[in-house]
Amino acid sequence: MSVKVEKAPEKFEIPKGLFVETVTSVQHYTESLFKFRITRPASFRFRSGEFVMIGLPNAEKPVFRAYSIASPSWDEEIEFYSIKVPDGPLTQHLQKVRAGDSILMRKKPTGTLVNDALLPGKRLYMFATGTGIAPFASLIRDPDTYEKFDQLILCHTCRQVAELRYGHELVAALKDDPLVGDLAVQRLIHYTTVTREDFPFQGRQTDLMASGKLFDDLGLPPLSVADDRAMICGSMDMLRDTKAALEGFGLQEGSNSKPATFVVERAFVG
Repeated sequence: MSVKVEKAPEKFEIPKGLFVETVTSVQHYTESLFKFRITRPASFRFRSGEFVMIGLPNAEKPVFRAYSIASPSWDEEIEFYSIKVPDGPLTQHLQKVRAGDSILMRKKPTGTLVNDALLPGKRLYMFATGTGIAPFASLIRDPDTYEKFDQLILCHTCRQVAELRYGHELVAALKDDPLVGDLAVQRLIHYTTVTREDFPFQGRQTDLMASGKLFDDLGLPPLSVADDRAMICGSMDMLRDTKAALEGFGLQEGSNSKPATFVVERAFVG
């Protein structure tokens, strides 16, 4: 089932403050995960790590949801990584889009998972579960991130091994990236864990931090206020638990207006 602007209800009018963009490609990873790319408006500017509200022109009053932009700020297209919710007001339709279909996007991006919200440091930890990897997919492809930090550690936890595929493909492709390829090979660590299947690294990130195994696996010292900065994106429970874990190491939450040692993306759901 395709959803196109010309097939929208007759009463539907594109509200002011919206872009109408075209899907350029779609890739499904599992029964519950997929990514899609859309055209980028010439006037659209964002900082890597930010999110934007998107919807579909399939109703008189379209449903909008916050989606982290997975592509870096320099990309000519915009990439999103999404879950599929069978009865979700938006995703039950969004998961069916194909190349050529239309997407509505609000014009103002925002978010706290940006380099500007963190104080300078040596290492940047990016803690993600599920599709929470999306903003970090943007940041690890942005040269500015490598300019601010000497080392990037992308920690991604999913329930099943198949759900790690997007991240694995993303990191594997970085070695050929014309802007950050050499830097990523030297400075980026991709640490993946699974909670419901056999895998070399198993468990929740907070448990692995508490036991010290996460740092032993990485060959790095425990988090320190002097050297380490962190970003968190995932489910509400994950945000709460990881925030508490970071505060236990002495890190403090920051924001765009008051940079500190870690930031949380609370707009993310799923």
